[in-house]
Amino acid sequence: MRIIPASFSIESEIDGDKILKWLELCARNCYKSEDGVDDDKTEVFLKKRILDTGHHAMLEHHMISVRFIVDRGVTHEIVRHRLASYAQESTRYCNYSKLKFDQQITVVDIRPYCKTGKGREIWMDLQQASEKAYFAMLEAGEKPQIARSCLTNSLKAEIIMSANVREWMHFFKMRASKYAHPQMREVACPLLREFRTKIPVIYDEVGDPDCEVAV
Repeated sequence: MRIIPASFSIESEIDGDKILKWLELCARNCYKSEDGVDDDKTEVFLKKRILDTGHHAMLEHHMISVRFIVDRGVTHEIVRHRLASYAQESTRYCNYSKLKFDQQITVVDIRPYCKTGKGREIWMDLQQASEKAYFAMLEAGEKPQIARSCLTNSLKAEIIMSANVREWMHFFKMRASKYAHPQMREVACPLLREFRTKIPVIYDEVGDPDCEVAV
């Protein structure tokens, strides 16, 4: 059994300036004011005419894809975002007894969030029992889609989420909030910080301002 931390990677190439200019052009099409484009004032235009006025439909004209490596429980929260497309590692078709999976299951570590040593011990025992039961089912002749019923909720799952700029705003509002689950914040908060760095203005006031993960 392998234990890993949660992680993410931005799969799309992000050029913040190009994204902002495209969003401005889309918005200006509504007013037929394309002649008013000024490269030095794009951020000001988007802030005042789009973000402050709530004209967020214009932010739907650019898509960004992110790969999350999280546990199955966290994926259940991610897929609640309706205006997005998903590609998720399938326990129906993935057979973790195969060499490409190193003949073991991989789980996402929750121990940093456990308050007691006893809790961490119980979690470890369950992961080992889950792996043992899963492989026993396969050895008994069951298919992966049946044996998966033995798999722990901490099982690693890779999921690619593709969503537009506006839907990512909603994602961060919900998942980078101080009220979100700590394992969700473990990936949502650093991702939000990257979005703020790569795409000016749009995500400055979304989610927890500091977005630090409290253990």
